[in-house]
Amino acid sequence: MKMSHEEYIEKQRKRAVEVATGMLDGSIDYLEGAIELSSLRFEVGLPEDDKDFLAFAGVSSEVDHLPIGAARQYWSKAALERHEPEIQQSTKWAKEVSLSECKSIVARFNA
Repeated sequence: MKMSHEEYIEKQRKRAVEVATGMLDGSIDYLEGAIELSSLRFEVGLPEDDKDFLAFAGVSSEVDHLPIGAARQYWSKAALERHEPEIQQSTKWAKEVSLSECKSIVARFNA
């Protein structure tokens, strides 16, 4: 069965809420969640300069060189260990610059 454009947008908004909620409760790695929210930016039916999603686009672009998520499996143990302090610092920074936007996404779309 084919989904309408409105249904697609609603599905993507629900996914954004799931990701943001997981980021807030710690069940989803914060940087992985930020990258996914950045990718959902054009899928939720909002202007491309939406403040909440733009924050995650910024985080995503700042951490795209780090071994995060599925890409970690392709990195050596030594490289992962070497990058771990930067990942921890980047996670702390990402929360500082986007935690309120994370909460806002949950509030906006959690209907």
